[in-house]
Amino acid sequence: MDEVVIVEYDPGWVLLFEQEALRICEVLDRDLVTRIEHFGSTSVPGLAAKPIIDLLVGVVSLAEAKQVAVSQLESLDYSYWFDNPDPQRMFFVKGLPPKGPRTHHIHMIDSDSRLWERLLFRDYLRTHPEEAKRYAQLKHDLALRFSTDREAYTIGKVEYVESVMQKVRQQPAT
Repeated sequence: MDEVVIVEYDPGWVLLFEQEALRICEVLDRDLVTRIEHFGSTSVPGLAAKPIIDLLVGVVSLAEAKQVAVSQLESLDYSYWFDNPDPQRMFFVKGLPPKGPRTHHIHMIDSDSRLWERLLFRDYLRTHPEEAKRYAQLKHDLALRFSTDREAYTIGKVEYVESVMQKVRQQPAT
C-alpha cells in the first residue's frame, strides 16, 4: 500500500533536491534539459508535506525526451508512468511501491507547459506564511480522509490550489 503521510517540514529537503538535480543532469543529455526547479510542498520552507521531492524538469522537446529519457532515468532507479493520461507531461517516480517508499517525483515538461505556473503557487506560499498554514491544514485533513487513496487526496487539493492561483493572477506584476 502507498499511504498518504504528511510530515513536518524538513530543511534537508533543499539538499535532497539539489543532489537529485545534479544526478539527473549527469544522466540526461545536456542539450535536452532547459532547467530544473524544486516545486511542490517540499519546496516551501515550513510547509508540512509528503516527504517526496518534486522536480520540475523542462526539456527542449517532450517528444525527444520520450525517446531517450526513460532509459536514462531508469539508471537512477526511476519508474516511468507509461499510462499517464496527461500527454503534456512525463511522470517518473523513484521508490514506486513495492520498491518504496517514494522519495522523488519528476514532472518532465516542455518549456511552454502550463505546469510552469505551479512555480507561482510555490512562490506565493513562500511569501505568505498564513496561506501556507491553511494549505498545511488542508493537506493534514485530506491525508486523514484519504490515507490510502492518493488520487482522492490530490483531487481534494485542486479547488484550494486554484483559489490561490486566482489570487496570484490578480496581483500586480513586479
